[in-house]
Amino acid sequence: MYSLVLVLHSWARWAALALGIVTTLVAMTDRSGVRVDRVGLLFLVFADIQLLLGLMLYLVLSPFTATALHDFGAAMRTPALRFWAVEHAATMMIAVILVHVGRVLGRSAATPASKRRRQMVCFGLATVLMIVATPWPCMANGRPLLRV
Repeated sequence: MYSLVLVLHSWARWAALALGIVTTLVAMTDRSGVRVDRVGLLFLVFADIQLLLGLMLYLVLSPFTATALHDFGAAMRTPALRFWAVEHAATMMIAVILVHVGRVLGRSAATPASKRRRQMVCFGLATVLMIVATPWPCMANGRPLLRV
């Protein structure tokens, strides 16, 4: 089960990152606000799917977080465990929250310009956080770009 969820989480990351970039660009250029609503909803859906898969790994399946949660003090002194137990999880959680906030702020905006600006900021920040917290292969905690 761990391997399956890990592969799904790894592959769905590309959809979430691509949708984050596209949604941010659409929010910058869409004057009507219709396209950003559609693409923003897809971004929200994939961010939530990533969150659910990540929470399954974090709370139930991952041997890294099981070790970290068993002795959290020791995990904070070990960079690899700290990355998975705190840094990756917290940053990604903040990114998903920003996607939700962007959707809500976009709906409550008084003008199309303020809607675009709010969504562009929230979706852009969420995408940047997702990129920063992704374990790229060149990092100390790096993972393969595509798991099989």
